[in-house]
Amino acid sequence: MLAAVRSATVLGIEAYDVTVEVHVAQGLPRTYMVGLAANAVRESCERVRAALENTGFPAPSRRVVISLAPGDRRKDGTGFDLAIAVAMLTAVGVIPEERVARYIFLGELGLDGAVRPVRGVLPVARHAARAGDVTLVVPRANAAEAGVIEGLPVVAPPTLESTIAWLCGGPAPPPVAAAAEPAPEPHLADFADVAGQDGAKRALEIAAAGAHACLLAGPPGAGKTMLARRIPGILPRMSEEEALEVTAIHSVAGLLADGTALATARPFRAPHHTVSSAGLIGGGGNPRPGEVSLAHHGVLFLDELLEFPRHVLDVLRQPMEDGRVVIARAAASVAFPARFTLVAAMNPCPCGHAGVPGRECRCNESEVQRYRARLSGPLADRIDMHLSLAPVAREELARGGTERSAAIRERVERARERQARRYAALRLPARVNGHASGRWIEVHGRLHAEARRLAHRAADQLLLSARAYHRVLKVARTIADLEGSDAVAPAHVAEALRFRPVLDEGTRAVPEPPIEAASAAE
Repeated sequence: MLAAVRSATVLGIEAYDVTVEVHVAQGLPRTYMVGLAANAVRESCERVRAALENTGFPAPSRRVVISLAPGDRRKDGTGFDLAIAVAMLTAVGVIPEERVARYIFLGELGLDGAVRPVRGVLPVARHAARAGDVTLVVPRANAAEAGVIEGLPVVAPPTLESTIAWLCGGPAPPPVAAAAEPAPEPHLADFADVAGQDGAKRALEIAAAGAHACLLAGPPGAGKTMLARRIPGILPRMSEEEALEVTAIHSVAGLLADGTALATARPFRAPHHTVSSAGLIGGGGNPRPGEVSLAHHGVLFLDELLEFPRHVLDVLRQPMEDGRVVIARAAASVAFPARFTLVAAMNPCPCGHAGVPGRECRCNESEVQRYRARLSGPLADRIDMHLSLAPVAREELARGGTERSAAIRERVERARERQARRYAALRLPARVNGHASGRWIEVHGRLHAEARRLAHRAADQLLLSARAYHRVLKVARTIADLEGSDAVAPAHVAEALRFRPVLDEGTRAVPEPPIEAASAAE
């Protein structure tokens, strides 16, 4: 007796079909599983047997062979339980074979027969919708997630017993309605809470408008973390395409709450400085997305940047350039999107008081140099904006903040709309200046002739690399977009130059803006 049931699994954030075949034959009662199944999948044999017995449908007391095809791709996770149980009952004739032909089954089984939620339902739903003429059967807790895909029929039985009754001709579980309107955005911290630091607020507005990486340096208590945690409040709302990508990544990572349909808030990830390289960029035997991918279309905030090991920080270099992470394994390579905005905060020295008026630094010069050397030159060169913060005076603290995040957000949204129109008209993959090619900005960014000469003089004077020079032009283009200007003027380039770090004995780890150089160039 042989039966085949369709299921699916996820590799990276893309799903592919898996056919669960069950062969029941004469022989000693034993279950075999083939098809490169990981331990979590092999354990499903015992879960399925217990679930069937507790549902009133004992597993076959014969020799059972379960095959997961294709047999040359490793399978992991617990999502095959429901498909295996249905295939077993189909093989022994309990469920008519024609009843399972148009369904894809996905779900973990409890020992009592409950259908439990699994990871990666949204990628499977997108894959099923592309296949067409198929209904997706998922756990009830994943129903809202699967219902996001329009036009895909979704059934969500709560238990194995109800699934069997339905497939044997009983009443079908109520169909899953299309996803409701997105939930209101969560309350976000407001820039109006921040007293002073007008220069930093301006810098973060530019960073948000163009998706530019930003480094804030200053003594403890200057407000670096407070400012960074308010960036989500000035970022524009995600488009539907962006929300689907973010939801798919968080679904694969198992971070979606039960019943969540679609992620609506841009991610804000703030890993601790003890995070490993694999935790930051992703990895594992069955690769999972790391923090850079979980921050896709959002913000990756690295507080106390120089407390991170240097080899961990340096793994950011490739995703910052390419917008994705490729994790190579012997069996396959997995790509995760990682188009994030990096925001980092650091102290100027180990004690935090170097260069602070009225405070004595307890660090000697060699300690300061070793501390700053944890940020490599190549990584510092990839950070578009470097900004030094000074402590806020008591008088400013008493006055409190002024402009609210909502007003800043409106300007950011207008600037991003200008960028999106520009790149869409030219059919370029970028949608913001921070993701555009530096060479394209130089040739087609509509730089005023005097602005170009200023950028050339500053590049020679500040010894900018080609990458740093192009990043200055990207920031200048964003400043022009914030002002609604079609052309990049000298003033825009001069402001962008203020965010480049000072050269310090071969390293660009000192983020004090070259204000004097920019002023002289003007």
